[in-house]
Amino acid sequence: MLADVVLGLQYGDEAKGKVTHYLTKFKHYTHVLRFNGGCNAGHTIYHNGKKFVTHHIPAGVFYGIKSIIGPGCVVSPKHFFKEIEQLKAGGIDVEGKIFIAENTHVIMEEHMAEEASESKIGTTKRGNGPAYRDKYNRTGVRASEIPSLKPYLINLYEEFHGDTCVNILCEGAQGFGLDIDWGDYPFVTSSHCGLGGVFLNGVSPHWIRDVWGVAKMYETYVGSKSFEPDQAVFQSLRDVGEEYGATTGRPRQCNWMNLDFLQRNARFNSVSKLVINKVDVLRELGQWKLYHKNELLEFENEAQMCEYISGVLNKVEVFFSDDKNSI
Repeated sequence: MLADVVLGLQYGDEAKGKVTHYLTKFKHYTHVLRFNGGCNAGHTIYHNGKKFVTHHIPAGVFYGIKSIIGPGCVVSPKHFFKEIEQLKAGGIDVEGKIFIAENTHVIMEEHMAEEASESKIGTTKRGNGPAYRDKYNRTGVRASEIPSLKPYLINLYEEFHGDTCVNILCEGAQGFGLDIDWGDYPFVTSSHCGLGGVFLNGVSPHWIRDVWGVAKMYETYVGSKSFEPDQAVFQSLRDVGEEYGATTGRPRQCNWMNLDFLQRNARFNSVSKLVINKVDVLRELGQWKLYHKNELLEFENEAQMCEYISGVLNKVEVFFSDDKNSI
């Protein structure tokens, strides 16, 4: 029994979907498991020359791998079925490939209505927070109680702990900077975004092989807190990087990479391999900067900055990637 993990090390939008899509193509997994979040996440994936934006459904479906929404998630039936239709319209065969753990909680219409006017945190207003609240208040509704979801239900104990060998890719949503316990509270999401969240979905800690952390060469954040310095360069960075939310379309606040924050999150989650995306965005911008030890450092070129990052993260295998290129 083996499992790899893909998780974000910043504030989401690090291109985890791209990494998951790449790994499912080459690593021969039997399952891809989404272990946290709901339809507030948006993974942009380019498959066979077409652009897809998934919210609930794991990226394994693009290669015919069993794709499971785990109990660490909350699922909106409305958005779930809409996403299935979008995948079908894009030529993806979803028959017998998409499943929901029977103990996964459901985002109800009243949850979305309740969150529609939320402004303090700056959520996506998809009802995630109220759904998680009801889950822990023991008043929630599980997928097993929704008739329309019954054809998709799966028992994860039987699936993962039976007699058949499994090789699972665990796909995370959001980023560890938004983790309910370790993020910048209260400007966080409502689920566990780190490695610990994987084990709450029926995966044994003994199965873990590689933890793939994902980050960008700079940072972005979507929400109500002040994150972006008042400098014109960050509007240019946003435009070059096309930093607008895959779920909401909102402009993402931008800032330079915080290397201390990245190192902290990599250590917290036992990251063995790290993919740093969007190197080409800074290349086009023509500026190479990051924060380290409370100082803003500027580098002469790309190679110098990459070497510095690799030196600080010396216990992790680091891969640098452009925007839409494979790792």
